[in-house]
Amino acid sequence: MSESSRIPPIYVTQPLLPPLEEFIPYLQQIWDSKCLTNNGPFHQQLEQTLCDYLNVEHVALLTSGTVALITALQTLRITGEVITTPYSFVATGHSLLWNGIRPVFVDIDPKTFNIDPSKIEAAITSQTTAIMPVHCYGHPCDVARIEAIADNYGLKVIYDAAHAFGVRLDGKSILRHGDLSVLSFHATKVFNTFEGGAIVCHDAKTKKRIDDLKNFGFADEITVVASGINGKMNEVQAAFGLLQLKHVDDAIARRGALDGLYRQEMASVHGILCPLPSPGVSWNYPYFPILVEDDFPVSRDALYQNLRTAGVYARRYFFPLISEFPMYRGLPGANPSALPVATDVSRRVLCLPLYPALEHEQVRRIVDLIRGCTT
Repeated sequence: MSESSRIPPIYVTQPLLPPLEEFIPYLQQIWDSKCLTNNGPFHQQLEQTLCDYLNVEHVALLTSGTVALITALQTLRITGEVITTPYSFVATGHSLLWNGIRPVFVDIDPKTFNIDPSKIEAAITSQTTAIMPVHCYGHPCDVARIEAIADNYGLKVIYDAAHAFGVRLDGKSILRHGDLSVLSFHATKVFNTFEGGAIVCHDAKTKKRIDDLKNFGFADEITVVASGINGKMNEVQAAFGLLQLKHVDDAIARRGALDGLYRQEMASVHGILCPLPSPGVSWNYPYFPILVEDDFPVSRDALYQNLRTAGVYARRYFFPLISEFPMYRGLPGANPSALPVATDVSRRVLCLPLYPALEHEQVRRIVDLIRGCTT
């Protein structure tokens, strides 16, 4: 029997699952109340609790981060062209196409992997209405430069903050920037509600529009004001989110300890770069990306395959670029020659497993497998 067949597989991420016995009372309340969805008590409670935890004015819960992105664009009535990054999960681009908006891709910063503000102005046309940056791996974008450009050209800013739950910059929530920020609560995220997402906004009027849009456009029982969607989070998901919040700080601390162990162990591995967040960032450690450099003995894809063979399911995240998928290739800025940094990073990046239940011994085993490629 091979070593890999004896050792359970290790995936790049796993959901945070609090003890089942803690969830039972929530389920009992839902069962007794017979309120399963439609802005129930747990839904309302989770929205307010998240506002308090994240230190933001308004949170609107939705069924997924993707539906939240689609709804955010509709909330601000975005049309025409939106400048965004090719280095993200494909839902970022899909949310634009679903709204009939043309994505315009610009290159990324080689250190943060976020959209490069110095590339944005050249991509602005008379059709540009907004910028959609991504806080990649929870690393904050250069919000000051992005918002200065947006103010100068009269553009909206919607941050795809799928990875940025709880992230703070200079002591303040990164979600307070832009016109809207969108979170993902997918099972693999730092904080999850099985599936789910949220839009963070700054005023009650905008929150009301989001709430109307996620409920088919109903403003009251008989009045439909927009062509909305069924984007409401149900009570079971909301209850799970309330329970998750009781454990999320410990989970982030555990992620931070594992991140530190990876960096300590990887320090002696030549040819592997471990990017760091920018100064002043209180991070949530959502992923552990590495870059496989030219002087590493094997290619990124060979390392990826070696780890898989050993039962370690790392992920080439993000590869391919959004701009390389068929529905995006002909769009402005999609040519790889216009995206040299993003193209290079996507061909070098590998996200290693990182989640609260990961053991220190498993981290050391993963690093030993990587180190073994150098001998």
